[in-house]
Amino acid sequence: GAMVLMNSMCNNVLKPIDGSCCRSTPSLSNLQKLAAGLFLLSIICFLLLGYSRRHKSRPTPDVESGEEKKPPAVTGQLNPKGPLLAVCKMSLIMLYFYLCDRADIFMKEQKFYTHSTFFIPLIYIFVLGIFYNENSKETKLLNREQTDEWKGWMQLVILIYHISGASAFIPVYMHVRVLVAAYLFQTGYGHFSYFWLKGDFGLYRVCQVLFRLNFLVVVLCVVMDRPYQFYYFVPLVTFWFGIIYGTMALWPQILQKQANGSAFWNLALLLKLLGLLLFICFFAFSQHLFEGVFSVWPVSKLFELKGNIHEWWFRWKLDRFAVINGMLFAFIYLLLQKYQLLSEGKGEPLFSNKISNCLLFGSVVSFITYSIWASGCKNKSECNEMHPYISVILAFILIRNIPGYARSLYSSFFAWFGKISLELFICQYHIWLAADTKGILVLIPGNPTLNIIISTFIFVCVAHEISLITNDLAQVAIPKESGPLLKRLLGAGGFLLLVLILSQKD
Repeated sequence: GAMVLMNSMCNNVLKPIDGSCCRSTPSLSNLQKLAAGLFLLSIICFLLLGYSRRHKSRPTPDVESGEEKKPPAVTGQLNPKGPLLAVCKMSLIMLYFYLCDRADIFMKEQKFYTHSTFFIPLIYIFVLGIFYNENSKETKLLNREQTDEWKGWMQLVILIYHISGASAFIPVYMHVRVLVAAYLFQTGYGHFSYFWLKGDFGLYRVCQVLFRLNFLVVVLCVVMDRPYQFYYFVPLVTFWFGIIYGTMALWPQILQKQANGSAFWNLALLLKLLGLLLFICFFAFSQHLFEGVFSVWPVSKLFELKGNIHEWWFRWKLDRFAVINGMLFAFIYLLLQKYQLLSEGKGEPLFSNKISNCLLFGSVVSFITYSIWASGCKNKSECNEMHPYISVILAFILIRNIPGYARSLYSSFFAWFGKISLELFICQYHIWLAADTKGILVLIPGNPTLNIIISTFIFVCVAHEISLITNDLAQVAIPKESGPLLKRLLGAGGFLLLVLILSQKD
């Protein structure tokens, strides 16, 4: 009786993640009502379109011959059924998100960290990953299959880290911080390489990248009534993509074709990167200026969390050098590749045996040294201050790529997860974890093992489906022709303005 009385008085105020008794269901915001209306409209349109097409496609008999006429083939027209089907699927998926983490239908439970809950799944996952290995199609350093593998195993480690509550154990926390920095390193490496080699600064490329990064998060912001900064990693990679684009696109544009081995142009690009480094350092040591820049409306709506930008400042500052490190590494690698100073053939070590052995030894020592340092960390804030200056990302790349046999193999298991790593990272917030990542979703009460198996299976399937939906809609939403693309951008701008206005009212 006393517990029920306590629940009736406290739960509505405290909102505990492992109890929903006596709590009133939160009312829908204007944005959530708008989203529900749009999703419902898309489903109705899809059903009507399917019905009308079925009705029209019925063959009618020819009066004179008595034979059935075939409907004329329509070519060159956009079929709206595909995009509508994708939106309908997204609508049902968003309904599942809402039911899991907003409707108080499913229970949630607290996280309790033990070493076994983190390390046993970790060992199991890595055994599976090593078991499913295949030959790479190419043996270049950081080829596509290898980067997918890298993103995949890192994402799986981060998922285990989150669900086990391992952030309470500082050595694990510090190692996971390196994984997040490695994602940003890949952002710098990948986008720099693309712009340097292809010189494509067109609007189509920019919109494709921004759409693929932000589509799911924008939808979740509306459906789950959460600020953009809540899904911190997407604002972070979006911001850094903009910085990379600006650095490479602004005058003077320096590309591989233009440089063509010229020491002058290579030095000019290094000066550009030095300018970016100074820009980063300037903002890192001027928190007041940083907050002033990002507190201006409407920019503040993108980066504020709980009314301030402290979280954005923390996330940005923590990995501020990761992207420029990736850009610099890409530049040095592509330069070495151009001058044919690397041996990237199958089974060949990247450098001469002597240099390869020295680099491998140094990389292994770096790894061990970092792990010893991280294990000795006693205070998160002090170790976070050191984190931007200490990294073993380069050591990992060298260990993974210097031996020719290691470069010619990859784990297809990890690579599959790597292709949907962004969706996995975002979806975990609401349909694997719960209560905005503070708890664990309970679909099967009373059986933790069965619950984690079922919720994980659904979670991975949903993330994979959202990845397919995003790719399908990107082809439709971002046309290659500049005229239609500008119209779409104006429409998207109008929609985002409406979202900002409605969020202000809420």
